[in-house]
Amino acid sequence: MSLSQVYIEKVKHLADVDSATAYLFLQITPSESLRSALDYSIKAHKNQYRKSGLPYVIHPILVAAIVSSLTGDESMAIAALLHDIVEDTHVNIEEIRELFGLDVAHLVEGLTKIDSIRDSELIPSNSDERLVVSALSFRKMLLASIKDVRVLVVKLCDRLHNMLTLDALSEQKQQRIAEETLVVYSPIAHRLGISFLKNLLEDLSFSYLFKEEKQHIDNYLETNYHAIEMKLDEFKESITKILVQNGFCDDDFEVLSRVKHRYSIYLKMQRKGVGIEEVLDLLALRILTQDPVKCYNILGLIHLHFQPFSSRFKDYIAVPKDNGYRTIHTTVFYNTAIFEVQIRTYDMHKTAELGVAAHWKYKSGGNNSIKLDWLHNLGYQNESIEDFYDLIKNDLYSEDISVFSPKGEVFTLPQGAVVLDFAYAVHTHVGNKAKSALVNKTKSSLLSELHNGDIVKIELSENNITRCSWIDAVKTSKAKTNMRYNCNARVREIDLKSSVNIVATAMNLNSSRVEEWFDKHNCDKRASIPTDIEQFREVIYKYTQEISQNNRFKSFLSRNRFKLKQYTIRGLEIYSTLHVSDVVFDYCCHPKTGDEIMAFLEKGKVHVHHKMCKSASKYLREKRAMVFVKWEKQNIYNYNMIVSLHSGMGTLAEFLNFLVKLNIDINQIELGKNKSETTRYCEIEFESKEADINLLRAKIEQKIKVIHLIRTDDAYK
Repeated sequence: MSLSQVYIEKVKHLADVDSATAYLFLQITPSESLRSALDYSIKAHKNQYRKSGLPYVIHPILVAAIVSSLTGDESMAIAALLHDIVEDTHVNIEEIRELFGLDVAHLVEGLTKIDSIRDSELIPSNSDERLVVSALSFRKMLLASIKDVRVLVVKLCDRLHNMLTLDALSEQKQQRIAEETLVVYSPIAHRLGISFLKNLLEDLSFSYLFKEEKQHIDNYLETNYHAIEMKLDEFKESITKILVQNGFCDDDFEVLSRVKHRYSIYLKMQRKGVGIEEVLDLLALRILTQDPVKCYNILGLIHLHFQPFSSRFKDYIAVPKDNGYRTIHTTVFYNTAIFEVQIRTYDMHKTAELGVAAHWKYKSGGNNSIKLDWLHNLGYQNESIEDFYDLIKNDLYSEDISVFSPKGEVFTLPQGAVVLDFAYAVHTHVGNKAKSALVNKTKSSLLSELHNGDIVKIELSENNITRCSWIDAVKTSKAKTNMRYNCNARVREIDLKSSVNIVATAMNLNSSRVEEWFDKHNCDKRASIPTDIEQFREVIYKYTQEISQNNRFKSFLSRNRFKLKQYTIRGLEIYSTLHVSDVVFDYCCHPKTGDEIMAFLEKGKVHVHHKMCKSASKYLREKRAMVFVKWEKQNIYNYNMIVSLHSGMGTLAEFLNFLVKLNIDINQIELGKNKSETTRYCEIEFESKEADINLLRAKIEQKIKVIHLIRTDDAYK
């Protein structure tokens, strides 16, 4: 059965145990085990009520109904009926195992584990950091559930029913649960290919988190309802007529029309900086047919009769997505409108709607060869919460592309992925040793962006290559994690060597004596000396203490001679026992604010280098004099902005000059395609000391129209 909005409205308004039970048994044949589990759940939840005042047991019954309609799997339905029992009652998992068997107990245990982790990890709902914490909850949930994907499917159905009954909660809790759903649960539904659940979870969350924006979209669609329906009907009739004229019978195909779902429209508007009327794939038709060959016949007829938008063609039948999704996507012009057309078989439609759930729903139908490698690739345990969210967001929210190895092996990557992402997708050691690449037999940079259907060959070096400055350029979490690991290892190695030079310079000693002293005292925090001023001071103090024990006169000299002086020059803090007159950034690397740096002392001048600089590496080996250096602490905020820029000579230069007067430091600028003869879009990434985004926007809008402005260093935003 295809889940529809009518179905959801029915589930939402089932308000008593009998009607909920009747609905459950419409979705799945009531076996003895299922009836037993239902009775057990009703007894266990007796005298428990939800915030709405309804009996609590209605919730697990309807979760079981949703699970059954998706999967038809009895064990999953029973687990859904029992999913809150261990947490909310005195029943333990051993009793579940004894009454309902190992499989059901395993599923209930997985669901209970998710809930206990969520309760312990999510901070109170009045916090502003909910999104970041949800990322941590999501990671741990994956790690807890990774052994059995069925646990995830039941949990998604549980979350759907919670979202359908969210009205009974306070506004604060509505916001928190909706946000958690949008960040944690809908991306899982997307990756499992359950598009219906994904779209529903997104739209329900959207209605609580962005009420004004949703109202704006609803108003547009309602105001233009008749015009939209006429366009869809006219195009639908035109396609039907063409197919029938070219040998298709009425029962060979079915044409369905749709309007893009609300949250998807909102995302397109935000990403492109456009109004709803400019969203290209707002209107869409879906054509279902009997077999894959007919899909290509239909595609050919559509392209012969309507002008295709070539850059928006994707063939997921020939190259399916990891989650089993198979459909041809094309976009065509018809009269004055643009339509997305999706072509698939009826079996493909089942898999597209139900994803991994089709494995249980249609035992002999659907696509059962669904890859779940992405679950394993997201199990990082050593990142901070913020880093983890940053890692997963590209993997979870991006559209996919399919890229091939020379042998024809297909790799699914997020849109915007570069060659180095592909190298790491092949294998970690391929990414670590990648030195160059051929894309479609043409020599290409490792940072070249890949496109659907590209064939990529990676050429390897003998040794690992550390590329710290490239971490932000790659898109996949696997590439970022491995590159960061290599980078951290390289930085630690440099810090170990630097610590010797810094201490030797401060105390006017030979570096070999300092190394001997480190070895003698087993200085385990030695690598932190170049970055931790207190650790540096402690080493100087301990060294001078040893000198004082041997010679009192030397002790007096040491206390005065080895006293660290602080200098603050050009945004840097320098600590040295020797005089410092100036700071220079050497031309070979010229590090920017926040980069990993090291500093060499020559004739009173401090020469600052990036830690990965080859010249600095050479000076380090030569054991040149070094000083402790770090960036002066100041709050710098990163922003991304899209503005509407009038065409005309000098307009851009004038605007950039205006930004300089606002103390804005531009990192990257990109001019979009002409919107019209008079206007074009300009996207800018910049740094500013201004933390108040609204105040900053007001200042910029004194000069120009700002379409989009966000803080990119704020995970919540």
